[in-house]
Amino acid sequence: MDETHSLAVSLFSEILMADQLARSRLSKVLPKGMELSHFSVLNHLTRAGLERSPAQLAKAFHVTRGAMTNTLNKLEVAGYIHVRPDWEDARRKMVAISPAGKQARDTALAGIIPVISEVVDELGSDRVRATLPILRELRGKLEGS
Repeated sequence: MDETHSLAVSLFSEILMADQLARSRLSKVLPKGMELSHFSVLNHLTRAGLERSPAQLAKAFHVTRGAMTNTLNKLEVAGYIHVRPDWEDARRKMVAISPAGKQARDTALAGIIPVISEVVDELGSDRVRATLPILRELRGKLEGS
């Protein structure tokens, strides 16, 4: 294996392992019954401040519509989102975060922040800041594939 291939394998091995470890640590501090996918959708809806269709959410998270529907069903049963028909096209639905969903997101974030802040403190803000543009560029290249 040449150096470029070896470097690529090492890079993606580290990214995948870091992803697995981060998901494991974050899942442990989420409120009981909340999954990381639930938090991610609630966080997205909070930050967007707008309703989204299930298809838009599936595209944003790079998951199938079926996977997003499953997540949305669980969030709706928990009372964290409101799902309504699209007034312009009754075949579509629109999703908005509920007040209970905002509170659940805030509670989850309060558990997550100490975990991720500790990692940033240990690595150093300057090193993390320097790494972000590379990770963003890598994400952009993977999204374009």
